Amino acid sequence: MNLAYDYPVLGAFWTVMWIFLWVLWIVLLFRIIGDIFRDDTLSGAGKTGWLIFVVLLPFLGVFVYVLARGKGMGEREMKHAQAKQQAFDDYVRETAGGGAGPGNEGEQLARLSEVRARGDITDAEFQRAKEKILH
Repeated sequence: MNLAYDYPVLGAFWTVMWIFLWVLWIVLLFRIIGDIFRDDTLSGAGKTGWLIFVVLLPFLGVFVYVLARGKGMGEREMKHAQAKQQAFDDYVRETAGGGAGPGNEGEQLARLSEVRARGDITDAEFQRAKEKILH
């Protein structure tokens, strides 16, 4: 009959620590594989070589990759995050149909001019709206 006290606290601590380190290593392995594919400076042969090294000799491959290219990993991750943020910002600006940002005044004035040309607003309303856009 196995009871809970047959497993010492120090044994439980070591088990939890090894599981934590194993999960940490798996996460690092996948981050490195993602970094290999994300790096635009590596040629196809370079990416293939690093990928084979990391997959066939995972422990050694991960440690060598971090030593050789670890500094650039952070820079590439930052560049990737900035590119994603810029793409998101562009999408929001495009979807919102222009806000009060610079460069949109011309578009807003052109639309306002079209509305006045159709006769939907008077000249006085046009002037007030134009002042509102420009200020």
